Amino acid sequence: MARKPIIAGNWKMHKTRQQAADLANALAAQVGTYEAVEVVLCPPYTALETVGAAIRGTRIALGAQNCHWADSGAYTGEIAPPMLVDVGCKYVIIGHSERRQYFAETDETINKKAQAAYRHGLIPIICVGETLEERQSGRTEDVITTQIKGCLSGLPSDKVAQSVIAYEPVWAIGTGQTATKEQAQEVHALIRKLVAEMFSPEVAEQIRIQYGGSVKPQNIRELMAQPDIDGALVGGASLEADSFASIVRYE
Repeated sequence: MARKPIIAGNWKMHKTRQQAADLANALAAQVGTYEAVEVVLCPPYTALETVGAAIRGTRIALGAQNCHWADSGAYTGEIAPPMLVDVGCKYVIIGHSERRQYFAETDETINKKAQAAYRHGLIPIICVGETLEERQSGRTEDVITTQIKGCLSGLPSDKVAQSVIAYEPVWAIGTGQTATKEQAQEVHALIRKLVAEMFSPEVAEQIRIQYGGSVKPQNIRELMAQPDIDGALVGGASLEADSFASIVRYE
């Protein structure tokens, strides 16, 4: 079964509602009818409704950058999965390295968020990745194995098959450094092998694994040529319509 490539733009903490509308409208015009790739835009919470309106009627999907694991409650400053569904989200990024690094997220909380996303029909984009120190000390495989097992533990296999995993080497996020296509493929193959061991070869064959970490129009084609790379989670290059559109149309 051929996996449909998925390219998601993570806008992080950028864009007012007007700026978000301008960018989303430009992308709707450039890639709104593009069928070869699934396109997802993940603006900040304040712009979700605005972007959702701009892409309505196009093939572009809406995603959030995070969610809480509870459906509601006394969690000041948090956003619950039903709220994301209410505003039109199909996807939600969970466990991004910046969330792990600055907000003390763990594999355990990411696992709880994945379960919450599934309860409400959201597709999680589950992020994993090693730091520069971990790579230099030869611990990449151990770190990725621990993260995948922790994040996916006990999740239903049919839901995992429909999910997305994003491999984002922390040392390549926003640094301009990119993993070589060989380095990226090696970790993507490891992730697929781990999913096959935890669930089944069929689930591993279906799940889409994105690469993230300084993805640009200049390197997207060689990354996408790798057998286990099914897409990209794009940061800085997703903040400008022409660069993101050229990543989406990498062929």
